[in-house]
Amino acid sequence: MKVAIIIGSDSDWPIMKPAYELLSKFGIEAEVHVASAHRTPAKVRELVTTAPERGVSVFIAAAGAAAHLGGVIASYTTLPVIGVPVNATPLNGMDALLSTVQMPSGIPVATVAINGAKNAAVLALQILSVADVKLQEALKEYREKMQAEVEKKAAHVAAQIG
Repeated sequence: MKVAIIIGSDSDWPIMKPAYELLSKFGIEAEVHVASAHRTPAKVRELVTTAPERGVSVFIAAAGAAAHLGGVIASYTTLPVIGVPVNATPLNGMDALLSTVQMPSGIPVATVAINGAKNAAVLALQILSVADVKLQEALKEYREKMQAEVEKKAAHVAAQIG
């Protein structure tokens, strides 16, 4: 099982690095590529069409502005594609969000929040966990840890109130 993270520009990497790190924390290999839907379309096509040979099961695509990368990837594969709209313009990522989420019928791109790299990684893990009981258990433990952290913070606030 492997996830391919394709970013439209090297400037997207600081936003996407948490996704890579979370996948690694769960023991999922991720490959990272910089490829533009508009400036290097042949590279995008090559990365996508050869992905099954490399063991890729899910794509995460991050792009700003016109943000066509997720849709272009989805046009070349039936594997799941998760889009991360990036805040890269004066429109604060709304242009990227709409470009990523408004796909034509039959070519979906699952879309997370603007700059939502960690949720993209979690969604990729959930998709991969359909065929991996150990990964399902690891995700359950991850959620339990988040719940415990919230309860700890709640107790801290309650202690300050009195």
